[in-house]
Amino acid sequence: MAGWDFGREERVGAELHRELALVLRDEVRDPRLNQVTIQEVRVTRDLAYAKVYFTVLDRDQVRKTEQALRKAAGFLRKRLGGRVVLHSTPALHFVYDHSLERGMHLFSLIEQAVVSGSDRDTDGQEDNEED
Repeated sequence: MAGWDFGREERVGAELHRELALVLRDEVRDPRLNQVTIQEVRVTRDLAYAKVYFTVLDRDQVRKTEQALRKAAGFLRKRLGGRVVLHSTPALHFVYDHSLERGMHLFSLIEQAVVSGSDRDTDGQEDNEED
């Protein structure tokens, strides 16, 4: 049953994720942060640090968005401190999440393999029909 039980870090990370998304949506006025999506928040065991994985719609804006998030980290941490009951609010470290891009790339590779496989199947069927 222990496999189903989430540790404190996971619970705190999930709560920070929810609240950070709300703060970004409702309280941040920086236009560079309008299109940010928080994918996941991973908190260290001692709850001192939180790694915040994010994505943006425009891949060309990743560097500027990351800089804006770093600049806003103190403000975001302070807002989280007022929303999440913890002894100390974790320091926020922002990391661009490449997993969606990797997933889309893998999906396109699979799609190409399926299409080329069905082309071979079709070619094989036509050869059998001619015999």
